[in-house]
Amino acid sequence: MKKIILLTSIYCLAISCSTEGVKKTKKQDKLIIKSEFKKSEKKTKTALDSDNDEISSTKKFENGIIISWLKHGKGEKVSIGDVILIDYKVTLENGAIVDGNHLWKKEYFPFVVGYQMQTKGWDFAIKNMKVGDFARVLIPAELARGEKGIKKEGEKGWFVPPNSVNYLTIHIIKKQKPTRIVDGSKVWLFEENKANKLKFNTSNAILFHSMISSESNPMYYNSYRTNSPYKLFMTDKGIIPGLKKSLINAKKGDRMFVVIPSSEAYGQKGSEGFVKPNEDLFYNILVMDVVEK
Repeated sequence: MKKIILLTSIYCLAISCSTEGVKKTKKQDKLIIKSEFKKSEKKTKTALDSDNDEISSTKKFENGIIISWLKHGKGEKVSIGDVILIDYKVTLENGAIVDGNHLWKKEYFPFVVGYQMQTKGWDFAIKNMKVGDFARVLIPAELARGEKGIKKEGEKGWFVPPNSVNYLTIHIIKKQKPTRIVDGSKVWLFEENKANKLKFNTSNAILFHSMISSESNPMYYNSYRTNSPYKLFMTDKGIIPGLKKSLINAKKGDRMFVVIPSSEAYGQKGSEGFVKPNEDLFYNILVMDVVEK
């Protein structure tokens, strides 16, 4: 189960194209798209499954991605660095549901765009959508889990076999405004224990787990892998300024997304092997504790 719920695990713990343009879907296209999603819809009924599955339009890309809209939203276009709330599920060609917020009985999950929280195919598709869109997306294997697939943990076989096409059904509910913005760094606080009163500041230390991504290098650092939370004092040298500023007033139990602009990170120099020059950073943070010195 841990490896099935890919985006859920991430929360809890740029490809160019030319297009054929948006067009009204022909009858033949409708039949193809419907058949691709037919099995999964019969297996599980969720808020994503519409009684009226009429496709209003389809957009095909040269990289193999196909977006089929059941409903066009009237909201803003989605951009890199946005945090959106999504209702989604991912199925395979055999109809197996391998990911989705409903598997955890959640109405939605937050997703930051442009940092491969899922796969390249997700980011590519979502950047071509708007708030309010309800769509089905065919993601070819090379833009999904590719040749590696995902093996079953401790068992023989695969949750996601190698070279599997993914089918994403998604409703983009809304853009989530940052909880706070500090010198350009944006912080989204998704969970907090208000009973915890001790806040991180200049007189104490903070312990936190984090996954860090740049646009070019998703999850290049993940403290969960070694089960070694990071300990930070405000007086520590060499820490990127945006991270320190973003963590001020954080409390034990806080779960947050942080997007730090390059000017508050590695700037024009970048970080060799990890971050290209002028790249922003995405931190997925869980505060383990705030302790007195």
